Amino acid sequence: MSKAIRIHETGGPEVLRWEDVPVGKPGHGEVLLKHTAVGLNFIDIYQRTGLYPLDLPLTLGMEGAGVIEEIGKGVTGFEVGQRVAYAMQVGSYSEKRVIDTSKLIALPDDIEDLTAGAMMLQGMTAMYLLCRTYEVKTGETILVNAAAGGVGLILCQWANHLGATVIGCVGSEAKAELARAHGCAHTILYREEDVVKKVREITEGKGVPVVYDSVGKDTFDSSIDCLAPFGTMVNYGNASGPVEPFNPLMLGNKGSLFFTFQSLTIHCATRELLEDAANQLFGVVSSRAVKININQTFSLSDTAQAHRELESRETTGSTVLLP
Repeated sequence: MSKAIRIHETGGPEVLRWEDVPVGKPGHGEVLLKHTAVGLNFIDIYQRTGLYPLDLPLTLGMEGAGVIEEIGKGVTGFEVGQRVAYAMQVGSYSEKRVIDTSKLIALPDDIEDLTAGAMMLQGMTAMYLLCRTYEVKTGETILVNAAAGGVGLILCQWANHLGATVIGCVGSEAKAELARAHGCAHTILYREEDVVKKVREITEGKGVPVVYDSVGKDTFDSSIDCLAPFGTMVNYGNASGPVEPFNPLMLGNKGSLFFTFQSLTIHCATRELLEDAANQLFGVVSSRAVKININQTFSLSDTAQAHRELESRETTGSTVLLP
């Protein structure tokens, strides 16, 4: 038996239970993985609340890092004792798990387990946003909402590395200071300042070619109004709730704009896509162009408190759960 955080019903953090679970033996193409670090992400909250419905009971968690303890039949390219990581595979809130090797990425020697556990989902998300969804170019000015969050800090650093000028929206001066230290040339306190007005001032009235938005409902209107003609609104999360239905004619009237919702699941759906995303992430982290900020750690058994702090926006950067 092993311990895991499971839910038997959707709801608030109180539905998270620390339970004994059977792990089993790895089957064909699978390994038994002992977690050393588990990432915390907003998608975990969406699943816990039922916004993203899954069959119950369920072990939550979408990313982790660890060491292979046992190998099933037919496994090639992996061995016992090897350090690996993964993302977008539900069930990481556990001490141990069986997982298919097609989802695993071998870790380079210079990437620590704690860093890997924090960065796979958020870092590969930043990669597909900047390099696939809208390819940021040198000299462009872009807008990042939730700039001091886990994905936000990676986005800001990576975009700065690509030669972009980054405007970051944040909720407090402390978060603004953090964002400026990680690639933001300009910060906007969205609770105190008019975001659209500030963006237009910074861009001399032009607007930005792209907005990266994980907040959703609360920021949709202002994000749209910050865009230059033919600009792209990239929604990749729903921290404030999903974007409400809108008439597509609005996009034409406001400048022939583009709107897209992106998912890491699709961007890592094939081995080729997964390895490309992971290798690009490893490259910018190993070169120190991007630093993974682990600003909170919790025992895995204290996951409910970690969820409370993430939901209340008390956290910055990445949070890691320690089995």
